[in-house]
Amino acid sequence: MNKLLIPILFLMCALTSVAQDDLPQEKQDPKNLEKIQAARIALISEKLKLTPEQAEKFWPIYREFTEHRMELRRQLRDAERTQDPSKPKPERDQELIKLALQLKQQNVDLEKNYSERLLKVISARQLLTLPKAEEEFRRMLLQRMQEREDLKEMRRENRENLRQKLEQRSREKNN
Repeated sequence: MNKLLIPILFLMCALTSVAQDDLPQEKQDPKNLEKIQAARIALISEKLKLTPEQAEKFWPIYREFTEHRMELRRQLRDAERTQDPSKPKPERDQELIKLALQLKQQNVDLEKNYSERLLKVISARQLLTLPKAEEEFRRMLLQRMQEREDLKEMRRENRENLRQKLEQRSREKNN
């Protein structure tokens, strides 16, 4: 049962972090990306209650896993973008399905390998907590991004209102 539970757990973790990996990196400067990564590390380390010794070993393994997982996703996206338009659509779709299934299998194999490696560093309980921590970070990041967009929109509206008031005053002076 445990041998089945761990890969399933890691699959859930992968699925919950998909959104984070695919978040637009909006022409952000490296400093902002570093801040996001630092916040991610802090939140996950806190939620998993990693000791300094565990964190030192956990993060390199987890970063490596994340990079491999993102590469698998990139392969599928690239395949979708670079389909041969001369082939009939049903044939292209079949090829994409076949590739997607191959990449999913590679992802499961990857998760199994990394879950085994991580269990040498952290406890099973900590590994079970990982998907929840990733999801919490993803929600927090999306919320902050939304707040930032809302703030930008408020500033745009304020500038537009100010411009309209200035135009109105200018018209009133000219009358």
